[in-house]
Amino acid sequence: MRYLLASGLLFGLASAAAIPTNQVNDNGNGNGDGKGMTKKFNVELGPRPYYLVNDMDEGPLKTKLQSCSEGPFEVSDFVFAHRGAPLQFPEHTSESYSAARRMGAGAIECDVAFTKDKQLVCRHAQCDLHTTTDILNRTDLAAKCTTPFTPATDNGTAAEAKCCTSDITQAEFKTLCGKMDGFNPNATTVEEYLDGTPYFRTDLYSTCGTVLTHNEYIDLVNGWDLKFTPELKEPEVEMPFEGYTQEQYAQDMIDAYKAAGVDPSRVWAQSFVPDDIFYWIENEPDFGRQAVYLDERVDTVEGYANATASLPDLAARGVQIMAPAFFALTKVDNATGTIVPSEYALAAKAAGLELVTWSFERSGWLNEGGGYYYQYVAPVINNDGDAYTVLDVLVQQVGITHIFTDWPATVT
Repeated sequence: MRYLLASGLLFGLASAAAIPTNQVNDNGNGNGDGKGMTKKFNVELGPRPYYLVNDMDEGPLKTKLQSCSEGPFEVSDFVFAHRGAPLQFPEHTSESYSAARRMGAGAIECDVAFTKDKQLVCRHAQCDLHTTTDILNRTDLAAKCTTPFTPATDNGTAAEAKCCTSDITQAEFKTLCGKMDGFNPNATTVEEYLDGTPYFRTDLYSTCGTVLTHNEYIDLVNGWDLKFTPELKEPEVEMPFEGYTQEQYAQDMIDAYKAAGVDPSRVWAQSFVPDDIFYWIENEPDFGRQAVYLDERVDTVEGYANATASLPDLAARGVQIMAPAFFALTKVDNATGTIVPSEYALAAKAAGLELVTWSFERSGWLNEGGGYYYQYVAPVINNDGDAYTVLDVLVQQVGITHIFTDWPATVT
């Protein structure tokens, strides 16, 4: 793709609430737990951002990014670590969160689900333990799964399993090992089923990721003096669950931050469920002010149109932040062949809504158009470096304030 924009991405990122967090209380383990001496904390990016910049088409944006190659780099609120750093680390583990912090993420996400004893833990979905942990290898816990492992058959029936946080207690959850998310649908054994990491990720660090409760996540991120992006996951069991209501679930998540003394300005509570957002706005207005409405309505043509039309009404109801997948915020101008803000992005701006978006670095190779996250700009996407051209439009023209990313260094 030829360079399309005159403005520099780095200027946009530099203005996105960079935090000069250069000192950290550390005991030498890199966790900054405040138990040892104070030393300088260095943000490190590793080789991937440089690979992407080198892969860009020649133009002013590439030149500007290359000129900033030696930093210095700082922690930035612009960077929301999506599940930590799951491009290479098991998601929602302390190792994944530590990697995100090292790469400069200003806020780290915990997707919040509940256990059988109604305790909150960090998992991307209530029922993903069979693909993100070793539960199927645990004979003491596998039998408790909603759907125990069933092997694939010769007639084409895929392997099946379904294990939920609500199948086990918090104490049992804490005995699990986190692994890279993935499964093999053609598996005939548990070992084969668990061996399904996507081609663009790695099992290099997938030894035994340390899974976390919601409270442990709060303590960890708070100890680093970073910010929080908890997402209340939509239950996959019928609610109320043994008397546990959706409202209590939403309240419990907020209460954890209040109990820890976390200022609401450091928390972006998220949900795909509109009623959760409205609940926080009405019942916890200090947290509701930064509640993020994750908008998946844009996934269909009709839903996109309805979502765009609904934005003024949502703003009138007190919603201040909308967050669709980033494909919904851009499109190709057919007259010029350039990437420009979408109708949704323009309508959000007109309604006075802030825009957050997701999820960068979740698409694999872009030389074939980029898939889901690049679907509206696929005709002008042909290499991995084009990710930065899209990000530049999101920052400079759409005006996003934060972006979730599976590899924070790429955005830092």
